[in-house]
Amino acid sequence: MTQPPASKTPSASRLTKRAAEGLAGGLERALDPLTNAVKRAVQTGADAVANLTQAPAAETEPSTKAKVAAPGKPGLAVSPLAVALPDMPPVGGVQLSTAQSGFYKHDRKDTLLMKFAEGTTCAGVFTRHTIGSAPVDWCKKQLEANEGQDVRALICNAGCANAFTGKLGADAARRTASALSRRIDCRQRDIMLASTGVIGVVLDDAKIAARLFDLEKDLRADAWADAAATIMTTDTFPKGAHETAVIDGVTVRINGIAKGSGMIAPDMATMLAFIATDATLSPGVLQSLLALFTRTTFNSVTVDGDTSTNDTCLLFATGAAGAPKISRAGDKRLADFKAKLEKVMHSLATQLIRDGEGATKFVKVNVTGASSPASARKIAKSIAESPLVKTAFAGEDANWGRIVMAVGKTEEPVDRDRLSIRFGDLVAAENGAVSRTYDEAAMSAYMKNAELEVSVDVGVGRALAHVYTCDLTHGYISINGDYRS
Repeated sequence: MTQPPASKTPSASRLTKRAAEGLAGGLERALDPLTNAVKRAVQTGADAVANLTQAPAAETEPSTKAKVAAPGKPGLAVSPLAVALPDMPPVGGVQLSTAQSGFYKHDRKDTLLMKFAEGTTCAGVFTRHTIGSAPVDWCKKQLEANEGQDVRALICNAGCANAFTGKLGADAARRTASALSRRIDCRQRDIMLASTGVIGVVLDDAKIAARLFDLEKDLRADAWADAAATIMTTDTFPKGAHETAVIDGVTVRINGIAKGSGMIAPDMATMLAFIATDATLSPGVLQSLLALFTRTTFNSVTVDGDTSTNDTCLLFATGAAGAPKISRAGDKRLADFKAKLEKVMHSLATQLIRDGEGATKFVKVNVTGASSPASARKIAKSIAESPLVKTAFAGEDANWGRIVMAVGKTEEPVDRDRLSIRFGDLVAAENGAVSRTYDEAAMSAYMKNAELEVSVDVGVGRALAHVYTCDLTHGYISINGDYRS
């Protein structure tokens, strides 16, 4: 395959540190409006990351640490629903490194390189947003070209989404892949790309090209925590998950990281997720499993009902563990691996909700008795995305009338006279009216919990769905009202 000509960037060896910093600053001021978006520089937040990564914790145990500055956007405190990043041991065949390329004015890393062993297979699911980004277009095109075989690297930047940027954005994506392919000696099509940040700004790929030498030099197997922190934007804590599984007697590892806090309502959020395993799986198996579990994990969470231009979830399998190759998704030897992969994806997805912009409540919405799974899902999302319902959660008000509103507005099949609503184990309504056992004091006490569960039975069938969401507070307005300023 003939590769396009390489972009011409200054050699790092010809620049003094002072000159390099000056050039980066000039490029930021001239080409990247995002550099004018941050009002003040703050310290890196490395201490905050360290605080959150000292010890593993179950995803259902929110961090009890005092509020500290988040390592992402300046001025944000770590979410009260945050969970600690678990210990993430190396995955065979995966090396990672991070760098500061200058997409933010303040001092923080913003570029991640993941390098994979030869023979690594890959699958991806992407946003169905009609205005997809340049990196999304690139990944979809290359996975079609290489059929998910021998993917060698992923490079991801935070601070610039490179979305709605036309040919200039597409060219910047291509040049990034070209520069990295030359650096690690592979084909352009074996490079995956991901970006997150402000929409409408063309990626300054020269910033990434200038850091490729350092990124390659610093590659190591144990940099998962750094990787999770580097891809953050308005996230307030790094998100990761780890599991081990057994395939035909061989132990394999699964690691995943994700980012996302607002613009979250995946349809495949601003959401990126990268998962790697040292199992030996064909691209077809990876694609089948990823698509299957995306429905019950990433596609079952919502912060604000807004789907991103850049949503990307990539799953890599290096084969380094020496497990037998699996070429059928229905192979019985995959039973344990399937369960553990879904667990990793579920953990990452629910961590997105725990970090919802301004969130103080983690909410699970259950819908049962629906006419079809699609109907159950539509009703659950209507409840989870209703501003009236979400502000009631924020106000700790068990206003079940708003739940009724959100159910009925979907125009899905519902039996009004059999409708029931519960908050936790407390019955609010049944048989189409307020419950005779309704206890306002008990309801008010329950709503003060940081984690809530709302269950609705619509009384027309047997289908069910679960959706995870958060409350809507003034914090969401504050974060998004001055996102670029």
